[in-house]
Amino acid sequence: MSGWGDSSGTTLDDYTGVYAQRVAGMTASEIRALFAVANRPEVVSLAGGAPYTSALPLDAIGEMLRDLIANQGAQALQYGIGQGVPELREQICEVMADSGIDAAMGASPDDVVVTIGGQQALDLVARLFLDPGDVVLAEGPTYVGALGAFQAAQARVVHVAMDDDGLIPAALEEAIKATTAAGRRAKFLYTIPTYQNPAGVTLTEERREQVLDICERAGLLVIEDDPYGKLSFGGQAPRPLRARRREGVFYLSTFSKTIAAGLRVGWILAPHAVRDKLVIATEAQILCPPHFSQYAVSTYLATMPWREQIKTFAQLYSERRDALLESLADLMPAGMTWTRPDGGLFVWATLPEGMDAKAMVPRSIAARVAYVPGTGFYADGTGQRHLRLNFSFPPAERIREGVRRLAGVIEQEMAMRAVFGSTSGLGGGATPGSSWPGADNPGLA
Repeated sequence: MSGWGDSSGTTLDDYTGVYAQRVAGMTASEIRALFAVANRPEVVSLAGGAPYTSALPLDAIGEMLRDLIANQGAQALQYGIGQGVPELREQICEVMADSGIDAAMGASPDDVVVTIGGQQALDLVARLFLDPGDVVLAEGPTYVGALGAFQAAQARVVHVAMDDDGLIPAALEEAIKATTAAGRRAKFLYTIPTYQNPAGVTLTEERREQVLDICERAGLLVIEDDPYGKLSFGGQAPRPLRARRREGVFYLSTFSKTIAAGLRVGWILAPHAVRDKLVIATEAQILCPPHFSQYAVSTYLATMPWREQIKTFAQLYSERRDALLESLADLMPAGMTWTRPDGGLFVWATLPEGMDAKAMVPRSIAARVAYVPGTGFYADGTGQRHLRLNFSFPPAERIREGVRRLAGVIEQEMAMRAVFGSTSGLGGGATPGSSWPGADNPGLA
């Protein structure tokens, strides 16, 4: 046994004794754990959240990248500055202006910080604002990558209940009160108000104003994550929260869903006073965001019909969403419910009372269909009755086949329950009569 760590012989990791305390908060993503099997060709994967990059004009992009290297290769392949390429930051402001986040609302290239996708943006926010023991308020369920970033910062995530109209303002008020009563400090509300991941729901216009008012009264920062807002299936999405309030709202977004995830380019629009700290944190972490990826995105925005391409993605995803919803309605047994998103990539499904989506995963993989169990989207281990289904990547016929296989697994589980009782031993993941865990328990996770 090495002298580096635990010498008791009770661990397979020789370095346990020397890790930083924050490592204890790092857990493997349930989504990543599924990828090894979900990506097998015989498995219909409804698990991931990948954009359908084959819908891009790949030949034209290939020519664009060749020209980029030929004409600007020396610059594009060089180091850059921590804040990001100035021209790209100007273009990001043009992209945001289409959603109402314009100069009149304080959007400026000077206050944009380019990041390695939306995930680094979340990590930077966590590094700047979270001390061990701080509380983050977040929708329940919420994005699994955000949970990882906040937990790595040793923060505690308190979930705020949602329904089909998004985050419930009264539940937010109650969560703030409960956090204060417990002697803890909530640093910010993390929210995905538009086409939420994983639930697919959208915060209504009325609730957007209510949520902003509540946070302003409580002195609570708002971290608005908006990867999906441009992928609307039925007209214009509601204006982002940042398009309504200049102060106290950080806006995070990414080109992963509207151009290509592999480029790993996202951004933060932050209050001017915070900009320098974000840049310092970026330089300490990665020195600078990848220069070539930034040049590629900037060239794409300057030379390609990117707005039309987003419409192409939205139309394609709308058709696949319809295929998923129709298949669920046709094939799923009684007692199942699901959301009906107006955009984005995901449907959130709820199993009948007493069933456990996580326990059902091995049987689903054996039936050659994959999904993500709902427990991965809660910090407190709830969500057993829920599963996230993705419709952006598989074609319609594969979606229908995947739902057929999944319905067979669920029917078998229900038959087993009828004979043997609950197959999970855990009970349901929601309060009776509710399809949203945590609806009656906004307290500390």
